[in-house]
Amino acid sequence: MAKFLIIRLSSIGDVVLTTPVVRCLHNQVPGAEIHYLTKRAFIPLLQSNPYIDKLHDYGEDFKSVIATLKKEKYDYIIDLHNNLRSLRIKKALGIKNYSFNKLNLEKWLFTAFKVNKLPNIHIVDRYLATLSDFGVQNDGKGLDHFIPEGEQVVIQSLPETHQNGYIGLVIGAALATKQLPLSKLEELCRSMHHPIVLLGGKEDEEKGIFLENKFPEKIFNACGKYSLNQSASLVKQARVIVTHDTGMMHIAAAFCKPIVSIWGNTVPAFGMTAYYPNDFPAFHRICEVPGLSCRPCSKIGFKKCPKGHFNCMMQQDIGLIAGKAALFFRLSGFV
Repeated sequence: MAKFLIIRLSSIGDVVLTTPVVRCLHNQVPGAEIHYLTKRAFIPLLQSNPYIDKLHDYGEDFKSVIATLKKEKYDYIIDLHNNLRSLRIKKALGIKNYSFNKLNLEKWLFTAFKVNKLPNIHIVDRYLATLSDFGVQNDGKGLDHFIPEGEQVVIQSLPETHQNGYIGLVIGAALATKQLPLSKLEELCRSMHHPIVLLGGKEDEEKGIFLENKFPEKIFNACGKYSLNQSASLVKQARVIVTHDTGMMHIAAAFCKPIVSIWGNTVPAFGMTAYYPNDFPAFHRICEVPGLSCRPCSKIGFKKCPKGHFNCMMQQDIGLIAGKAALFFRLSGFV
């Protein structure tokens, strides 16, 4: 029986995108024992995953973390983060490891010089490539997210106007250049004619309150009011998700939700679009501003547009986004 340690320290989307690795390893390597190391904030994403035998918290005390991991006597490390922190862990444990190729050079060429040498391969398949020596193959079942029973949001707890279906609108993102500005969010909410649940964290509360006050008849503001898994429950119960390039987009894909994704400084060519099971009729519309010579300006994002104009979001076709969300809302009843 082989014992594996999977490393992915952050963030929401990246952790969710590793779930096919966990499932395929568990199902295809007989007797595999799987442990997962991540930051404390992301442990809720994995705590109910039936394919993981043990979760480890990557805390501030590095020596303590390493001491705990050494006691486990792993056979292999699967490094799906591949940065300086995971390198330190691998060196400290000193066992055979397999590391994910981050394609940093190719991403730098794309962001700095707009020369695209990236392979047309989704990041999920690049994660799975780390398991090739074990004969593990992609099972085509997409992403996983398991919500603990105590964190399911009961639909009857929402306003009556939202209990027969709503659009989940994810209004935040890790950095500002991945987000529609508030004026465009207001225009989008005005253009959508179905009930809306706003999704976001504490940092999105102020924007959520502003939009809720603008459109009280159709908006329920969930920003900052729910845990990560409770927000995932709201995603699961939505008819369609409209989202920036965020972790919630990947959680929505795990639940096979129709998705309208809005892309600013990042681009789908980075290989992190919504990832569905092979047998799912993928309702996914990517919305981006074509022909901008400044995109992609970063593989992650900035606090503000480095060019000052923010055309990648200011020129988004809000009518197209709203129209596609409305179409998916109708079609979702037949999926």
